[in-house]
Amino acid sequence: MTAEGFLEGRRLQMARGVLLQCIMGGYPPARFYGSDDGDLALNADPQQIHRLPWSQAPRALAICDADELNGESSRLSTRGQLKQVISRYAALGLAPVVATELEFFVFAPNQDPAQPFRPPVGLDGRREEGYSAFSVSSNNGLRPFFSEVYACMAALGLPRDTFMHEMGVSQFEINLLHGDPLLLADQTFLFKHLLKEVALKHGLMVVCMAKPLAHTPGSSMHIHQSVVEMGSDRNVFSDEAGQPTAMFRHFIGGQQAAMADFTALFAPNVNSYQRLCHPYASPNNACWSHDNRAAGLRIPASSPVARRVENRLPGADANPYLAIAASLAAGLHGIENELEPTAAIQGEFQVPDNLSLPCTLHAALERLKRSQLARELFGSEFIEGYIASKTMELTSFFDEITPWERRVLAAQA
Repeated sequence: MTAEGFLEGRRLQMARGVLLQCIMGGYPPARFYGSDDGDLALNADPQQIHRLPWSQAPRALAICDADELNGESSRLSTRGQLKQVISRYAALGLAPVVATELEFFVFAPNQDPAQPFRPPVGLDGRREEGYSAFSVSSNNGLRPFFSEVYACMAALGLPRDTFMHEMGVSQFEINLLHGDPLLLADQTFLFKHLLKEVALKHGLMVVCMAKPLAHTPGSSMHIHQSVVEMGSDRNVFSDEAGQPTAMFRHFIGGQQAAMADFTALFAPNVNSYQRLCHPYASPNNACWSHDNRAAGLRIPASSPVARRVENRLPGADANPYLAIAASLAAGLHGIENELEPTAAIQGEFQVPDNLSLPCTLHAALERLKRSQLARELFGSEFIEGYIASKTMELTSFFDEITPWERRVLAAQA
C-alpha cells in the first residue's frame, strides 16, 4: 500500500484463504478457511517496520499479525500460533529463548528447472568445485554479494553471530543471536527475504530448499532452545550447582513425544525428505544426545548458563514461525506433563522403532492427521487446513514424471 495510506492508519484486509494458499498458488476447499472466505485484518507490528536498504525506489516492509475482524488472532496464522505458545510459557512464569542456524545455497541463475543448479562464476572466473568447506577464503569470489548482505543486515537491525561456508558446494550458514522466539522468527524471515532480494541485484540465485543438489548435504534450520525464569533470566535447565534439572529432562521428553507427530510441520515439502535421507548431517530421529550430530535432539557442549536443546530436524525450507512454535510447544507439553526422555545415546547407534520419524511427506501428513496432540496444541482448524494445503502440493508433485523415472524405468520390461 502507499506510505500515505499506511501512515494514515488505513486498515489492510486480506481473504482468510490466503493463509492456506499452496506453494503452487491454489487453495484447498473453502470449508477449511470459512465458507464465506471473509477478510482478516493485517495489523503491522510497530517493532517490525523496515525500510528496505536494497531497494532503489523507497520501499518499506511491515510484518503483520493476521487478526480476525473481532480483534482475535487468526488460528490460521503461524505468527499467531507462535505468540500463543509464548503466552502459555508466560502463564507459568517462563520465557523460552531460541536461536536459529540457517543454511542456504548461492547459485547462478537457473532458467531451466530441468537442469541442475550450478555454482556462480566467482571473481576468479571459476565455479566452486566443493573444496571450500569452512575455508577462511571460501566466499571471496562472492565478496560483493556478501558485503551487501552484511550491510543490509545492519540496516535492518539483524545481529549476526557467526557466518561460514558450509559443507555443500556454494553453501553457507548464518547463526542468528539468541533471543525472544517471536523476534527470532521475524529475523529469520527477514533474513531469507533479504538474501533472495540482494542475490537478484547481483545476478545470483539464493535457494533455501532443503536439498537442492544430489550427493550434497542439504540445508537445515536448526533451532536452539532454552527456557528462562521471567524476571531473573535464570536458565531453568540448570540448577544452582550447574547440573541439569528435571525441567530440562521434561522438555526433552516432550520433544521426543511430539517429533513424529510434528514432522510435517518441520519438514513441509516433498524435497524436505530428500535432506532427511542423509544419515548423518540431517538425522531423521527423535533420539537425544550430548553433542552428537547424529541425534535429532542434540545438547551442544556449553556452560550450565547456556544449557540448551538443539532441534536438528527442521530444514531451511521450514516456516520459521511454525517450526519454532511446534518445537517450543512440544517442550512445554513435556514440562506440563513431566514427561521423561529415553536414555541419551552416544557414538554410533541404531534408531529404535519408537524414535524413528516419517520419511516421506505422505507418511508425515498421515501421522499429523492422526495426532490428537497436534489438535490440542494448535487447534483442529489450523491442522486440518495445513493438511489440506500440503495434500494439494503432494498431489501436484505426483502429477509430474521425474527425469529419473524416464531415464531408469523407460527401458524396463
